[in-house]
Amino acid sequence: MRRYLTLLAGTIVGLAIWVGAAAAVAGVASEWVDGHGSRARLISGGGIAGVELELAEGWKTYWRFPGEAGGVAPSFDWSKSTNLENAQVLYPAPKRFTDAAGDTIGYKGSVVFPVRLKAKDASKPIDVRLAFGYGVCRDICIPAQALLSLTVPPDTAISEELMDAMARVPAPPEARREGDPLLKRVVPELSGPRPRIVLETEFSGGADHIDAFIEAPEGLYVPLPKKIADDGKGAVTFEVDLSNDVDIAALKGKQLTATIVSDKGQSEATFPLQ
Repeated sequence: MRRYLTLLAGTIVGLAIWVGAAAAVAGVASEWVDGHGSRARLISGGGIAGVELELAEGWKTYWRFPGEAGGVAPSFDWSKSTNLENAQVLYPAPKRFTDAAGDTIGYKGSVVFPVRLKAKDASKPIDVRLAFGYGVCRDICIPAQALLSLTVPPDTAISEELMDAMARVPAPPEARREGDPLLKRVVPELSGPRPRIVLETEFSGGADHIDAFIEAPEGLYVPLPKKIADDGKGAVTFEVDLSNDVDIAALKGKQLTATIVSDKGQSEATFPLQ
């Protein structure tokens, strides 16, 4: 009997260790919060959190730059969190959507925004409290907000879902991965009757859904690039037309960000407009 109880106790201890290890591997997640045509939650593991947003069929949400047709860029208020020193939100590669109103940039179906978390005390859990603002759009665009909360232990491992989300974030040149497109050359032509910026890019063979986006700091307006040449072998040229409603004088000397995307990879590069 004593030997049986010893074996049983050992089994219970082993089971408890296995359950604890499984919890660390699995990461943690909050409850879903329902919104108009959408629902949101927090997931976390390995020092990375994710703001996960699922959209109903036919609905879309927006990137950090919503596009020329307008929209609501996501916002993230972490001020109610405790033991959180810093939260850096990353943006997966978006897509361009074109309709009668014009071009917008964002996501359909679902998206996870990865967030790098830094604790004030790395040995203690982070009590994450997020006011997540976002826009959803179908026939009309509606601002939405979800109040999300999650306690993140210091020992959780990153989940496959978060690793996949991180892989969809455009990489800078020094971290370029196989399949990521390359910004080879930027040619500014700022004088004359039709000022423009030409982006010469290179994509992996067979890449589809090729696109490029440009952002300027301080809320300065830069039109969306248009594809003007494609040799069918990966070399693609985009043009940014600066001839209408663009303050070129204000843009000169600023660091612009080019985000280049395809179904095989995505990258990001900055360049000064000279």
